[in-house]
Amino acid sequence: MIPLCIPEIKGNEWKYIKECLDTNWVSSSGKYVDLFEERFKNYIESSQAVVTMNGTSAIHLALRVLGIGEGDEVIVPSMTFIASVNPILYVGAEPVFVDVCKDTYVMDISKVESLITEKTKAIIPVHLYGNMVDMEPLIELAEKYNLYIIEDATEGLGSEYKMNDGIWKKAGTIGHIGCFSFNGNKLITTGGGGMLVTDNIDLGRKAKSLSTQAKVVEDNNAFFHDDIGYNFRMPNILAAMGLAQLENIEEYISAKKEHARVYDEMLKNIEGISLSKELKNEKRCFWLYALVIEDDFGKSRDELILEMKKNYIETRPFFQPIHKMKPYKDFRCGNLCVTEELALKGINLPSSVGLKKQEIYKVCQVIQNI
Repeated sequence: MIPLCIPEIKGNEWKYIKECLDTNWVSSSGKYVDLFEERFKNYIESSQAVVTMNGTSAIHLALRVLGIGEGDEVIVPSMTFIASVNPILYVGAEPVFVDVCKDTYVMDISKVESLITEKTKAIIPVHLYGNMVDMEPLIELAEKYNLYIIEDATEGLGSEYKMNDGIWKKAGTIGHIGCFSFNGNKLITTGGGGMLVTDNIDLGRKAKSLSTQAKVVEDNNAFFHDDIGYNFRMPNILAAMGLAQLENIEEYISAKKEHARVYDEMLKNIEGISLSKELKNEKRCFWLYALVIEDDFGKSRDELILEMKKNYIETRPFFQPIHKMKPYKDFRCGNLCVTEELALKGINLPSSVGLKKQEIYKVCQVIQNI
């Protein structure tokens, strides 16, 4: 089986984790928690970084530190993983679903303003499959209506966006807060884990406090809690793995980009296949290689998935529309025709960092034969 996306373990993971085991620093204290935060914020070029247990908790923290809660609305795409949306309800707010672009699969900024009301407090752009949301016009909207931007940059780690002033900024560092997941299939992994980044020192400090049960250690080592916090701490042993992964991130990004180049070259002339579009002002990390199976391909997307499975190739359909799922079907939304179309036609192909060129050839040959 050619897997969809599995982690690459090739650096200091064993060495750093063994040190945690040898020294008994396996829980939430230990040097690797601080090191991972420090090195990650340096890589991402952000002033603050806070490790969490997963990406969901990072988004939850972001909403909480920004004061978003009961009676507030947050605009978010319906085409995303559910973790982008669930935290909105965790804090008592309501999601408002916006459509995506046909050729990039990310939030359609032209459809955001019509959904803004006096209840709107934030927007969560999701850099889906490594494709960047067009952030400059989104920032203009946020400033016009005094809204927060929380980037779900999980799938965009390593992608970059060129601002109007010519400066390239990494995904997650453009809005007020950026959030990441380090699940096993992500560009870098800690097995399970996440990160919140921000340039606002006060927000960063508050997030760190809330993530560790809002715990204050007094002079006699007693614990005092000055707020209602969460147990969102990342254990030292996971941070050790994250640090080792981060040391190889540029190599991983280069591999993903090369995989995408080969895929593009082999698939671009097949009738009935639409490849994603890269904006002029973005550099994509190509976390998952994505394309759309059009009506004139000859088989449906789901028929293709079954044929690929018969050839021992793992694929995955695009995320299904959240606004059609039972817990969310009654929330406000715009016209989501593109989201619903892509949900029926979009497919992700094998995209592991360690994917071999001959495996890409096999995937593409099977598609050509079909």
